[in-house]
Amino acid sequence: MKKVVLTIAIFGCTLFFAQKSENYLQIGYASVCCGTPSEKPVMDYLTKFKQKNKVKNLEIYKQSGLGREGEYNLYIGTDALSKTQKNNFIKGLKAAVSSQNNARSKNSDGMVNFNESEIIKKADLSNARNLTQIK
Repeated sequence: MKKVVLTIAIFGCTLFFAQKSENYLQIGYASVCCGTPSEKPVMDYLTKFKQKNKVKNLEIYKQSGLGREGEYNLYIGTDALSKTQKNNFIKGLKAAVSSQNNARSKNSDGMVNFNESEIIKKADLSNARNLTQIK
């Protein structure tokens, strides 16, 4: 009986502490006609930001299955960042998204959408379908 209670307690703590952030930024990948744009420019920026600012890990989730052409969202946890880091992170993220949108073919490539003032809460993500963590 003690083993069962201990197992349940460990499992419960693991689930409770699995998501560390309470606030997430949302990046949406939308299609125009021929699929979504690559997430590579944004992921490259995240890698460079982590290295430059010595951030151990950013909490990143991907929600797929949002449309017929592979639309999806990325959610990035920001609670582990200091206020200055968060401001620099948002500026750089806006620049990465903007440069990707400016380089796209207007008639066929999809768009990357990012609104810095739109904050997604942990409770909203807990109700999301098709959500996977990216490491």
